[in-house]
Amino acid sequence: MDFITQNLPQTLMVIGIVALIIEVAVLGLSTFILLFFGLSLFLTGLLMSFGILPDSLTTALWSNTVVTAGLAVALWKPLKQMQNRVDKKQVNSDFAELTFVLTSDVTEQGLTTHQYSGISWKLKSEQPIIAGTEVLVTKKEVGVMWVTPKS
Repeated sequence: MDFITQNLPQTLMVIGIVALIIEVAVLGLSTFILLFFGLSLFLTGLLMSFGILPDSLTTALWSNTVVTAGLAVALWKPLKQMQNRVDKKQVNSDFAELTFVLTSDVTEQGLTTHQYSGISWKLKSEQPIIAGTEVLVTKKEVGVMWVTPKS
């Protein structure tokens, strides 16, 4: 315990960096609590190292309480917006060049199914396609393949 109290600023900065590494590397910024706490510990240790804050456990406790709360209030909304940002870009996958011949008619209603990779996919098309036509998968959704006639 003496080692920690004698080197309190460095200890706080190391614990803060460890908390930040856990938040970013392990949790992937899914919870912001360790982010705020890690930044608070690091800032408090830094301020103690420069002599701006006194080097005591009581100061460390109160400073971390205030700085963590301040960071949470200041950064919560921007970080939440960043986390909720969704990329609408279509991703090419192993469906990109999938073609097959229809066994029954396909419409926009999705009443026809097709077995692929052990899953029964609903088939939809913006225009009606008759059975026996070779089709190309153009878009994928959860459980749905959108197809067009192959040209």
